[in-house]
Amino acid sequence: MHGCLTLLSNAPLFQIVRLWSIHPKYLDVHGFLGLWREALLAQKALLGLTKGYTNHPQLIRFKCTTDPVLYVGSYLYYVYVEGLARGYHLDKSKIIKYDLTIRLPVTEGQVNYEFKHLLKKLKKRDVEKYKQLKDINKIETNPLFYLVKGEIENWDKIND
Repeated sequence: MHGCLTLLSNAPLFQIVRLWSIHPKYLDVHGFLGLWREALLAQKALLGLTKGYTNHPQLIRFKCTTDPVLYVGSYLYYVYVEGLARGYHLDKSKIIKYDLTIRLPVTEGQVNYEFKHLLKKLKKRDVEKYKQLKDINKIETNPLFYLVKGEIENWDKIND
């Protein structure tokens, strides 16, 4: 995956809704529905069906795979499953393709950073959800990912 870091030079310096590495169960309603929309947009961008967004930093880890549309579709599938658990009616037919046997690495530093980032957001917009999550020590990832040692991913734009 490190060979894809050259993609960073073309990445714009902005952050739209995040394609979270952490499990979607941690997201509040606002964050979860934003994630579904953003991941669908990511899929569209990876298919070459958008004018913008194609160099968004959050797409780099998918672009570095053998089949970016398959990997983002698999990511979307796990978001869809969480939506079902919440009783949401998401349209599974919007997922182009997915494979539940593939996985991608994500660093522990990235997961910890994202969880802290989410807690900051929740503290302002959903205090109850913040209280539910603030003492969690073992953070689960979206099932597409598996944890590896390391700092925050190079493709992430840190907003501290």
